[in-house]
Amino acid sequence: MVQSDPVERLMRAALISDEEFVSTLNTILKHDLRISVRELSEKSGISVSSLYKILHGRRSPNLSTLREIIRALRQFYHVGDEEFIGLIAARPVLDIVEERVAEIGGHRMRVREYPVHTMEDAIVAAVRAEKEGAIAIVCAPIVSSVIENLVHVPVATIIPRGSVQRAIELAARKSRGLIA
Repeated sequence: MVQSDPVERLMRAALISDEEFVSTLNTILKHDLRISVRELSEKSGISVSSLYKILHGRRSPNLSTLREIIRALRQFYHVGDEEFIGLIAARPVLDIVEERVAEIGGHRMRVREYPVHTMEDAIVAAVRAEKEGAIAIVCAPIVSSVIENLVHVPVATIIPRGSVQRAIELAARKSRGLIA
């Protein structure tokens, strides 16, 4: 099931145990954000060696380290006011997407992934994407009609015979009013 905010997940995990914190942080880095320990280190100001020790259970993060990790993760999730398109799909579909940026008429837009496993997850992810500022959403046909009735941003459907990238570009065009 899709959980609300990954940063909230991490904070809850930190309150449960060091093991839960490490497991959740690893999931966020590898699957949600797909960033390296080095990238987290650069954003957080925490040395790579300290992060590796934390991620391998050889050191517990102190409160200031936890704050820096959370601050850095928030930066990864909320990169200013940059427009983005929410891509809601199962992990195997997300893994084949080659481009994380859509360029429409010289305007670049990021693609933010929302991995889901069920239709309910997709619905929750769509509401979350809109709340986080998505200008359009790309999703599977099985949930697109429901999502269109829930959100107030354009929704483009992934058609299996077409590419995900074309659906992302369609969503970008719709968000710009280039297509009705």
